[in-house]
Amino acid sequence: MDKQLIVGQTLGFSADPFAVPLAEAAQVDTRGGVLVVDGRIAQTGPAEDLRAAHPDATLTDCGDKLLSAGFVDAHVHFPQTAMIASWGKRLIDWLNDYTFPEEMKFADPAYAQAIAARYFDLALSHGTTSMCSYATIHPASVEAFFTEARQRGMRALAGKTCMDCNAPEALRDTAQSAYDHSRTLLERWHGVDRLSYVITPRFSPTSSPEQLSALGALWAEHPDCLMQTHLSEQVEEIAWVNGLFPQAMDYLDTYERHGLLGANGVYGHAIHLTDREKARLQEVGAALVHCPTSNTFIGSGLFDMAGLKGAGHRVGLATDTGGGSSFSMLRTMAAAYEVGQLAGNALHPAQLWWLATEGSAAALGLSGTIGALRVGAEADLIAIDLASTPAIAQRAATAENIWEALFPTIMMGDDRAIAGVWIGGTRI
Repeated sequence: MDKQLIVGQTLGFSADPFAVPLAEAAQVDTRGGVLVVDGRIAQTGPAEDLRAAHPDATLTDCGDKLLSAGFVDAHVHFPQTAMIASWGKRLIDWLNDYTFPEEMKFADPAYAQAIAARYFDLALSHGTTSMCSYATIHPASVEAFFTEARQRGMRALAGKTCMDCNAPEALRDTAQSAYDHSRTLLERWHGVDRLSYVITPRFSPTSSPEQLSALGALWAEHPDCLMQTHLSEQVEEIAWVNGLFPQAMDYLDTYERHGLLGANGVYGHAIHLTDREKARLQEVGAALVHCPTSNTFIGSGLFDMAGLKGAGHRVGLATDTGGGSSFSMLRTMAAAYEVGQLAGNALHPAQLWWLATEGSAAALGLSGTIGALRVGAEADLIAIDLASTPAIAQRAATAENIWEALFPTIMMGDDRAIAGVWIGGTRI
């Protein structure tokens, strides 16, 4: 039995801080500990109590570093790693000029493997311990992603991106091949170690009705799988969808009429939703994912966090690499704060941290499994240096509570703030 005790400041949650008062939602211990047994959290509490009760545990003392569940990135495109921060385009031109040429390179399995390794190195260096990724149309891109994640012992989710129209010929599959390849990959990888397959139509404009229906049929055959796609990201995109699907009531209906709406659906962006779409998404219990650095970088709009959370929607947080301009969930939290300010709603540090951990885990159907500092959760953990740079340190030095100490790291932190990462209880 592998038994270790990690001590420092601890931050966890017992409830959603959007739904209950912060004092009831957050659990902070200025000298706390996490007991890890065989890769799972076995106990949390005051450090000295845990040390006394478990003298045989291997001790890691992180001092005044903040111990937290690792970050969960709920919407990412690992194939866009190499072209992140590409200049000057809105969504459709950005896809045509930057994304599609880069994704064509993944026809080469060696290139796919190299980018997968690079992506995981970057994600882990920023404290992201789990993610849900789009691949490319190439099955080898999924193989590369899952092979790399498995070697690292990570909990990761991904799927082959499916497109059969309005994309370069080299990036098109068909309705039948999308179904066949997705099913083969699902049967090969779903549930292996800590891996999950996600059925992945890119978005309605690049899938014919026949392909959407084929993927809807696959989802009906495997309802325990997630299905991920994009929804209402930009106004030009919505106009395009309306022209392509004139019989549909709205963008969401282009998915629903083909069997692609449900509780295990994960819909990225969701900025410009109609009232009907909001009501329908809530009715089925689908999850939405806020991608703030992407939404500002590509000029998409402002996500209505206050309105959607207030109405009871499940919401996760994501970098949306590489439309998003950073691999860091800290920078993503900062952008979510800035978007909230523009919308007249300043998110509390506890709410931001919850979104990047428990909120994203819940959006992926993994609440209590990852993203949580609680008994039974998998021990994917991070230690945060709250004085990682001179600018952050001088601001945190005057903090009167944990939130004042943490907020400068949220707003100004980067990979230098990540003082430790544990995957399944193993420090990397």
